[in-house]
Amino acid sequence: MKRFVTASAIVFGLDLLSKELLVRFLPPKVVLIPGVLDLVRVRNPGVAFGLLAGAGQEGRFLLVVLALAVALGLALAARKAPPFQQWALGLIAGGALGNAWDRFWHGSVFDFIDLHWRTYHWPAFNLADMAITLGVGLYLWSLRRCR
Repeated sequence: MKRFVTASAIVFGLDLLSKELLVRFLPPKVVLIPGVLDLVRVRNPGVAFGLLAGAGQEGRFLLVVLALAVALGLALAARKAPPFQQWALGLIAGGALGNAWDRFWHGSVFDFIDLHWRTYHWPAFNLADMAITLGVGLYLWSLRRCR
């Protein structure tokens, strides 16, 4: 369980710190790798890919409650999970809590990483989103290894 809490706390802390620093100091757009990677300022009132963006105040509240429920469920699952899976579940929970914090306090999630190739842009995302994706991938990989 210690691994789960550690991973969650690290992701949550780094996500909040990155968002705070970038909200304060990031110009509207910074090109890091021309034609591939920029830092941008984007507010996402929905969930992944902007889904549910028009859900309003009730939807925002529901998304926060859902994220808290997911984090609690992951914590319960981590109690009996092998060490590697505890890390993976902690990454997911920390990311969910980081985005829930944004939704609760700011009404939307701050996304800032913009990956693109020519005219194709992947929807902007943040460190919490990266942790969730990495955690899910590691968890699925661990299931394959445990067979």
